[in-house]
Amino acid sequence: MINFQQVLISAESCQICAHFIPHRLKYYSHHDWLMAESPISTHDPKNDSQAPVQPSPQQQKQMEQNYAQMKRKMAMQEIGRKIKHKIMVLSGKGGVGKSTVSTGLALSLAQQGHKVGILDIDITGPNIPKMMGLDNHRLHVEEGRIHPAKGHLGVKVISMAFLLDDADTPVVWRGPIKLGAIQQFIGDVEWGDLDYLIIDFPPGTSDEPLTVTQSLPNIDGMVIVTTPQAVALLDSRKSITFAESLKVPVLGVVENMSGYTLNGVTTANSAVEIAGPGGKTVKSTSDENGNFSVVLDIFKQGGGKSTAEDFGVPFLGALPFDPGFVRGGDDGVHKIVSDPEGASSMAFAEIVKAVQEQISDKAPSTLEII
Repeated sequence: MINFQQVLISAESCQICAHFIPHRLKYYSHHDWLMAESPISTHDPKNDSQAPVQPSPQQQKQMEQNYAQMKRKMAMQEIGRKIKHKIMVLSGKGGVGKSTVSTGLALSLAQQGHKVGILDIDITGPNIPKMMGLDNHRLHVEEGRIHPAKGHLGVKVISMAFLLDDADTPVVWRGPIKLGAIQQFIGDVEWGDLDYLIIDFPPGTSDEPLTVTQSLPNIDGMVIVTTPQAVALLDSRKSITFAESLKVPVLGVVENMSGYTLNGVTTANSAVEIAGPGGKTVKSTSDENGNFSVVLDIFKQGGGKSTAEDFGVPFLGALPFDPGFVRGGDDGVHKIVSDPEGASSMAFAEIVKAVQEQISDKAPSTLEII
């Protein structure tokens, strides 16, 4: 069992402390700085024969923290070069299916043959492992590097859920500790070479996206997830404005739960009337075999597209209200995996295509790493 406090984070410092070795500072290559022990010393240059002066405990702790932060910053830069595309997935409010969209994007990209990872930044409510069938998995740590779990289609996953001994245990952290953990998720994870990293955030416009954009270079942009409901659309507008304030491109808006398709069989070539939500009658006609299909606007429809038009950002597409997503999330088998040729999988494929088109047209964000 991995010791959570030892592997991920020190509650006092938010750093994994480097081992202190009192020798002289010397030149290191970029790789040496990433892999070597701490080169910190308190040597007095005026007396070359003098033995290194041992720092006080407070000085040693501060130097170790500074060195660990510098080492992690360089690791983040290295990771930024190994991951071609980094896509943030946000929603203005919870319950709109943001994590379902994140896993769907990752799996749809993996179906294309890409190397894909998911970084679950929702520290207090991590759900990605459950959706990927990895809820009982534990992370592997080797030489101080955290190795991601592998889910369906080879998608790599990192999440706070892997580090909790009990799924019912809440993570009650103040901002600095939480943000330190996010930096370690980025800097201390051995992702390897990836074509795409999908970053799933908690709902709302909190400080997690700011930490990621400042820690991970060359973010391609954000995907905003909403439902057609007016309340969800109101919060999605805030998310778009939030992205603009971070100077991160908005790749587009996805409208989730956009209509429920009802299929049935009746008399061939006959008129069909279905009582839909709000007493609205939906009409259709069966084909020569008696099959018919109607779309019911359970949560309205079209609000995501109109919001995108209002803000001048792309509308990536709509995903149907599919009970299979609920079952798949509970069972750990996404609908894309269980029904790769189904309508929902095809809808995800179209959204992925739209995202890829936006990435090819936009320059990535280049906020300074801190």
